Amino acid sequence: MPLRVGTPEDPMRLAVLISGSGSGMEALLHHVEESETSCHITALVLSDRLGAKGLLIAENHGIENFAISLPNSIIDLNSKRLKHEELIEEKLSSHNIEAIILSGYMRLLSPNFVSRWEGRILNIHPSLLPKHPGAHAHQDVLSAGDSISGCTVHFVDAGMDTGAIISQSQVPVFPDDSIESLQERVKVVEHQIYPLAIDDFAEGKIRIIDGQIIRK
Repeated sequence: MPLRVGTPEDPMRLAVLISGSGSGMEALLHHVEESETSCHITALVLSDRLGAKGLLIAENHGIENFAISLPNSIIDLNSKRLKHEELIEEKLSSHNIEAIILSGYMRLLSPNFVSRWEGRILNIHPSLLPKHPGAHAHQDVLSAGDSISGCTVHFVDAGMDTGAIISQSQVPVFPDDSIESLQERVKVVEHQIYPLAIDDFAEGKIRIIDGQIIRK
């Protein structure tokens, strides 16, 4: 089915998937709360980690939230992963979710899951893709001696940070940067561009067809 365009009267229902502090999710929530014409709402927050700080943030904003850990009763790693995604799918379905926003979600989704949500999953990565994909982007930037870093909003495909790029923003890298100082500088621009990209997505201004970004 074609992805519906959200309106202020009938906003697109989003699920935000997190693993930790939820700072990016909180920036998105503040952005929506400050807007009089938002075309999307965060209807559900899911974490793969019990006790994730972001769940409390969602609770304080009145958003339904759940921690769905990997099932310990399953030993086989692939079966464990698929069962975990099945539990996520149940929550997405029961809350009538239309699209998924990854925000600091540290698990790689299976190709089967991604194919079912093709063109409906967005992510933000803390580097200027295609440079430095993966979980250690800031360390990789510093190790490479890059003078510029930043962040990338992209659609999610079956690869690791290989989906079509929606937008990017740059920050300088200083000679005395640590992973932590670079991370904080990148977070500032992450919190600026991700809500705007999600706005465009919900309003139907950005879609992906056959792996290509379509802008309206």
